[in-house]
Amino acid sequence: MPLAPPPLATTEYQRFVQDTTGRALPLFGYDLFTAGAFPSLQNVPVPTDYVLGPGDEIDLKLWGAVDADLRLAVDRNGQVNIPRVGTVNVAGIKASQLEPTLRGQVSRVYNNFQLSATLGQLRSIQVFVVGQARRPGAYTVSSLSTLISALFESGGPAATGTLRNIQLKRDGKTVSTIDLYKFINEGDKTADARLQPGDVIVIPPAGPRVAVTGALDQPAIFELTGTEEPLGKVLSYGGRTQALTTPHKVLVERIDAARAKAPRSVDERALDAKGLQSTVRDGDVVTLFKISPEFGNAVTLRGNVAAPLRYAHKPGMRVADLIPERDALIQPDYYTRRNLVVQYESGRNVSDSRVVSEVKNLLQEINWDYAVVERLDPKELRSQLIPFNLGRAVRERDPAANVELQPGDIVTIFSVNDLPVPVEKRTQYVRIGGEVKVPGVYQLSPGETLDQLVRRAGGFSQNAFVYGTVFLRESTRAQQQANLDRATRRLEADINSQAAAALQNIRDADKAAESLQAQLATQRLLLARLQSLRASGRIALELDVRSQNLPPIVLEDGDQITVPTAPSFVGVFGAVTAEASFLHKYNYTARDYLDRAGPTRDADEDYVAIIRADGTVEVNPGTTRSLLSFNTGVLDRRLNPGDTVFVPEKFDKRSAYTRFIEGAKDLTAIFYQFGLGAAGLKVLKD
Repeated sequence: MPLAPPPLATTEYQRFVQDTTGRALPLFGYDLFTAGAFPSLQNVPVPTDYVLGPGDEIDLKLWGAVDADLRLAVDRNGQVNIPRVGTVNVAGIKASQLEPTLRGQVSRVYNNFQLSATLGQLRSIQVFVVGQARRPGAYTVSSLSTLISALFESGGPAATGTLRNIQLKRDGKTVSTIDLYKFINEGDKTADARLQPGDVIVIPPAGPRVAVTGALDQPAIFELTGTEEPLGKVLSYGGRTQALTTPHKVLVERIDAARAKAPRSVDERALDAKGLQSTVRDGDVVTLFKISPEFGNAVTLRGNVAAPLRYAHKPGMRVADLIPERDALIQPDYYTRRNLVVQYESGRNVSDSRVVSEVKNLLQEINWDYAVVERLDPKELRSQLIPFNLGRAVRERDPAANVELQPGDIVTIFSVNDLPVPVEKRTQYVRIGGEVKVPGVYQLSPGETLDQLVRRAGGFSQNAFVYGTVFLRESTRAQQQANLDRATRRLEADINSQAAAALQNIRDADKAAESLQAQLATQRLLLARLQSLRASGRIALELDVRSQNLPPIVLEDGDQITVPTAPSFVGVFGAVTAEASFLHKYNYTARDYLDRAGPTRDADEDYVAIIRADGTVEVNPGTTRSLLSFNTGVLDRRLNPGDTVFVPEKFDKRSAYTRFIEGAKDLTAIFYQFGLGAAGLKVLKD
């Protein structure tokens, strides 16, 4: 098995090119011989012009008047011996002449026979590879081998050897000279010759070399056939130039050894007919450049548009010409989303929340008041932003807003989500349901208030309980949830701090440890309850129970209003024997309902709270801002339909943590569980 060729060395010129360009360029064509070991030619058809010689084997078959199956070896004299026929001289005849020659000799002895003669095992020959070869030496190759196949078997030229002038010598004369560039680029094998015993393959040193780098597919170092060669021909070795190579500028760095000082120079050429005919010589470094990415006549449209692309600029072109119709501002996925809402199953399931979501998300609304043209100032080489009113430019064709465009301009169209716009310029939706005559989803007018919305919805129905109206707002919900999360984190830190302090103050280890564990379990239970709570975003409207009008609150996008029916019950829960709802009695106070529910032994009546149907919470009038001094005055308050009384349990007051809880108790959890807003907390603090 032939050995793989040794690695190709790096030439001094390659190192020079790398120092000059920063790129390690390969020698063109030498990788042809580095793919691995190439075996000798075996089991290939014998060409008709193959010349027989000593060592070849002939497979001879006879049938008819005589039957024979013979394998005849050509001896040193070039003869084969056929039984009863004699010796036949076959040396020097071609393979195509073998059968006629043998038939003529056999016919002297036999008549009425058939004959078949083919070549069996072929002889081996010895050739020599010398000069700048990767593995110079003597090689035993098949008699079918040619100059090119022998080069493959020997590993080809070394890095210092030529590919352009490899010679085959026989008996001291040059039989053939091959240029492997023609073989690599064109598949030309006309100079390839069949080898004979004793042939010598000579690989002279490489000729002049030129490096070509930059914007071409195969940057490499190429060998010239002479001292100089046209630039166009050299570029053809690397696959010629591409459409992405600029034809206007080529740099040729040259070494002029005659100049003692600063022997290197740079010449700038173009890839036109004259430049391609200009010559390059040994040591030159040719650099090709990519074409400029600049568009000469393009205007770019991007942002909230149907087709963000580059468009051809025309003299006098303006914004309205770039956006000739409003459909150009509808993104294509709008139609995809719109088609999805009427698919077979999804088209049946319709709700107010789904309708609101789809109406708001199907289409990105355009910011008609502001769009910009980005332009490069060619003198100052800096970008300019030219804002304009899109609505006046496209819809009204106002010359003041319809900016004239220049090649290279970038026009950006924004949606209302890209740049925050005033509320009155946004499309906003609210939902109102329950006891109104026309519940549904309504698009808000700028500055529209809650009472105005009710009038648009036809007013209240006969069963409307205006006092208990639930008003939810998303921005309030987010703020409430943030406050709740903050309170939960603070409470968790307090519990951990209290546990650490208690462990340090333990005296009676057994008793104290048991008490501490029970206390911590209660505290962590409260913490878990707080962590599970989610704010609802309810805003307390602070209505009088007899009121039939809602306050003129300015509505926001996403507000939800629900007007319930008039309830007939008052709820009591917490530390009571019977958590239940009781029929509302006009003169009953919180104490009356508490007595009916039956407070438990652990009920802490000092901290009873009334949660009103309008979302407010009432505690004792004497409550301070720290919530640490309640009295029982709240029990004497008269309740309205839908109100709820909450009775907390007593806590151990010996620890610092429980002293804190005396003021806060479970009120934080209660307030957020019932979706209290800023107005509800205000009632608590007043």
